[in-house]
Amino acid sequence: MTFIDPCPRFNPWCINKPTALPAGASWDYNIKNPIDPSSPVLCKSNTPWPSPVATWTAGQSVTIQFLQNNAAHGGGHAQFSVSYDGGKTFAVVYEVLKYFFFNGPSSSNTPEVLKYTFTLPKDLPSSDTVVFAWSWVNANGNREFYMNCADVVIKGTGSTSYTGKKMVIANHDGYPTIPEFSNNYDTGLQYYDTGDTVTVSGSGSTSGGSYSSGTNSGDSSSMSTGDFSSVNTGDSPSVNNGNSPDANAGKGNPNPTIVNIVTTTAVPLALISDELPDDEDGSDASSDSASVDQPDPNLDSDVASTAPPSTLTSESDSGGGDSGCTHGAMNCASGSSGYELHL
Repeated sequence: MTFIDPCPRFNPWCINKPTALPAGASWDYNIKNPIDPSSPVLCKSNTPWPSPVATWTAGQSVTIQFLQNNAAHGGGHAQFSVSYDGGKTFAVVYEVLKYFFFNGPSSSNTPEVLKYTFTLPKDLPSSDTVVFAWSWVNANGNREFYMNCADVVIKGTGSTSYTGKKMVIANHDGYPTIPEFSNNYDTGLQYYDTGDTVTVSGSGSTSGGSYSSGTNSGDSSSMSTGDFSSVNTGDSPSVNNGNSPDANAGKGNPNPTIVNIVTTTAVPLALISDELPDDEDGSDASSDSASVDQPDPNLDSDVASTAPPSTLTSESDSGGGDSGCTHGAMNCASGSSGYELHL
């Protein structure tokens, strides 16, 4: 699964795809796949677009759109975050817990919701080099962590810093493993309600939100307790528990717009060959090897552009060649102010 607007780094299926790649970069045909658990590059590439793909103003409403016909794994927990230090530290600006891609509990792999509209915090500082990220822990199937990053400009309204929740990293080497939900959508919520925050500034400096070195054992009882000691008891308004209309009280935009996508134009199977239900993680397949998509040149340009030059090769899940972000070394942190309520 991947979002397509704004355009994540080197996503060949974006709605408004940049016309030029950075030197040495290639289109990432595996961008829909989960992050390799051993990769230290959670953005899949640490190389930004040559120019920002969107310009936003603090306090404005933004819409994030996802690619259709991709496996939604019954929902799960998702966050939208911003980094002002090149992708080392992320502060959450909005999150959707339990039912991401759906309007409620579901065992389906077909998403019901492909657009999320929310209001950016008013105190986001100005910067021309903000890294905007979507991250997701799936409810069903193999235990995975998905994340895409886009390069945006944010025009502030006077604030020099923003403090938000630390972005959750899970199902990744050195971090907690959140088990399969098995119809219990409270699974893993304690990691989204630790009280840990991070402060980002327009100058690129950050403070707070460092991660402890946890044990990724595949068992929720063995999760790291260092920075994750606070447990959600179901009473905190800072976590959307899906049951109370007061869950969003005083937290960001209480009435986000949810757009259900009904499409009458089928996406060619060649485009989604590795994203039929569960295929991208191998949970229903005989092999875990990822297939490589080739964009259909006849596909509507609103979903994908024509294939890039054949001289460009596929980028692996480990991302670009630089090492600007060292999540694997436990010094990439992050954190939120927006919440979505599903009754």
